[in-house]
Amino acid sequence: MLNRRFLRTKVFQALYAHEQSAGGSAAKSEKEMLLGVDRTYDLYVHLLMLFAELRRLAENRIEERKAKRMPSREDLDPSRRFVDDPFLAKIAESRQLLAESEKRKVGWVGERELLNQLYKLVEASKEYKEYMAGEASGEAADRALLKDLFVEHIAQCEGLHEHVESRSIHWLEDLDLACTMVVRTLETITLAQPDIGLAGLDADAGEERQFMTTLYRNTIAAKEADEALIAARASNWEADRIALSDMLLMRMALTEARSFDQIPVKVTLNEYIEIAKAYSTPKSKTFINGILDKLFAGMREDGTIRKVGRGLLES
Repeated sequence: MLNRRFLRTKVFQALYAHEQSAGGSAAKSEKEMLLGVDRTYDLYVHLLMLFAELRRLAENRIEERKAKRMPSREDLDPSRRFVDDPFLAKIAESRQLLAESEKRKVGWVGERELLNQLYKLVEASKEYKEYMAGEASGEAADRALLKDLFVEHIAQCEGLHEHVESRSIHWLEDLDLACTMVVRTLETITLAQPDIGLAGLDADAGEERQFMTTLYRNTIAAKEADEALIAARASNWEADRIALSDMLLMRMALTEARSFDQIPVKVTLNEYIEIAKAYSTPKSKTFINGILDKLFAGMREDGTIRKVGRGLLES
């Protein structure tokens, strides 16, 4: 299943856009939200395909060195450690990834200049040089190399950001989310499995859609009542003085606690605090935590929150 935080963030973005539209269509914002999930998935697949391209460039570089007019011993017998990294090979040879990229039309044809730029960044990195020198070995080192290269160099490349923006303004907005999905995939690849396992492909898409639409619609429906609850608990703060992002995150948390009986309250609280760290002010996490703690305690007492199964777990 796609990461629930990713889905919550998409709902938050849609609610924010709806609030900013000043009376615009909630149905239109909902439709855009669902399309946005698919666009972000396109970007996720596009970014994962970079690993196959980097491996291909490394292979080409090896062959070019061998074909020199006067090759050195190192040119004739170069290290293949990067090319043969089992996790890199797993991604590059993934049939599932190739099929998804073809279906979504998100390959890297025509981007030779950017790919060369990224490969040069990889080759020049401390992580790559240490890995090729054999200073660390084993599956942990093989996996860590790809994660470190992606997080510290590839995802930070200005050229990549420009490329993403040129393809879609929506992609630029969702780059952080897509990068998080790539990192999660790198962390969960198992060499024993026949393929890498892409985020969301083994999930029930209907379940994800239902989670998002229920959270979105119910948050809108309970707006007035929840804003009044929040204002009553926010000492010295009227509802219209609370930052829009903070108010939306707290409204979503209240809706989620009431609407999904299988999600523990503690999980809900932690998730919205984490989203606040990325999308709100530095002090928001403390403010949101304090307000929601009080509200959730009251909702437990009056029976507004009712949990079953996994929703009863609080640790």
